[in-house]
Amino acid sequence: MTPGTPAPRQIDTSTAHPARVYDWLLGGKDNYPVDEAVGERLPPEARDAARQNRAFMNRAVAWLAGQGVDQFLDIGTGIPTEPNLHQIVQRVVPTARVVYTDNDPIVLRHAEALLVGRPEGVTDYVEADVRDPAEIIRHAREILDFERPIALSLIALMHFIADDQNPHGLVRDLLAGLPSGSYLVLSHAASDIFPDLAEQVTAEYAKGGIRLGFRTRAGVLSFFEGLELVEPGLVTAPEWFKDGPAPEPEGSGIYTAVARIP
Repeated sequence: MTPGTPAPRQIDTSTAHPARVYDWLLGGKDNYPVDEAVGERLPPEARDAARQNRAFMNRAVAWLAGQGVDQFLDIGTGIPTEPNLHQIVQRVVPTARVVYTDNDPIVLRHAEALLVGRPEGVTDYVEADVRDPAEIIRHAREILDFERPIALSLIALMHFIADDQNPHGLVRDLLAGLPSGSYLVLSHAASDIFPDLAEQVTAEYAKGGIRLGFRTRAGVLSFFEGLELVEPGLVTAPEWFKDGPAPEPEGSGIYTAVARIP
């Protein structure tokens, strides 16, 4: 290591991490026994929710790319699971620019190797935390043009930010830096669709040292205050679609929406 080079952050394998638990739920291999232990205790519906959430992201960003949006800021990226966001949007817009952000060093290591976009576009990664929106925006400005629309992606992230950590204020701060015509893409676990299931999931994550803040429909809708919801509005994950055949109807405890900054 050269002088002045910061030491790489160590991966804590003694404590579960949301990104690695999510990876396990999706059938990935980039997790540790402590993450698997949390996943094993979760009800089977948790795997369904992870799958539904991922499918919503795929549909939403593909639609945005089809509308001409060519800049994406994805916070809470998680461990790469194909197809990744940049792969989806660069199929439509090869020159699209994507900035990924996560706070787990194992995600960074995989991102550096796997989140490589098409040569016509740009794919970048920053290790940062959604609780520091100023740092995220500062780095994103090095890659993205903040004079043109940007899609901010917060997929299954904000329910890991408890009410005492000012989740709605954090989203407002992120949106405040984006130009008119930008979009917010957000999915969030519900506390009021299947309340008993939500309580069970929250309790099992807590045993693994992970706090959750599932929210009611009104609480999730508050993230979109002042924005223009895209049809079909705030709905469950399988209910959100724009183009192509509709997803198979199924129960879901995940709220989803896409909204435009006026």
